[in-house]
Amino acid sequence: MIHGIGIDLIEVTRIARQVDENSAFTEKLFTTGERAYCDAQKNRAQHFAARFAAKEAFFKALGTGWRGGLAFQEIEIVNDELGKPGFKFYGKTQQYLAAQQLKTVHLSLSHLQNLAVAMVIIEK
Repeated sequence: MIHGIGIDLIEVTRIARQVDENSAFTEKLFTTGERAYCDAQKNRAQHFAARFAAKEAFFKALGTGWRGGLAFQEIEIVNDELGKPGFKFYGKTQQYLAAQQLKTVHLSLSHLQNLAVAMVIIEK
């Protein structure tokens, strides 16, 4: 059963400015693993933007927004051995998902030179 669907679209240039000018931005919103992954990519701003969009889409699908002690750092976007993106959850976010009996979280990412988009579906 579907609990929620979320989508987010962001301009890569908006994230690129933050990434280039403000290291606190990446440290506050992205895990160590995400920062290492994005920094290793040719156009790192596209990858940061896609991950930012994924976290925003997740909160939309959750239906709570970014509140209740849930944090961007507790949501990590990872890739499996074939490159498929997915989530790892930590802390209060992981506890909230378990308490609500939310079992599966699907993620799709896409990006172009100037846009990044993420779609999330959460199942009970």
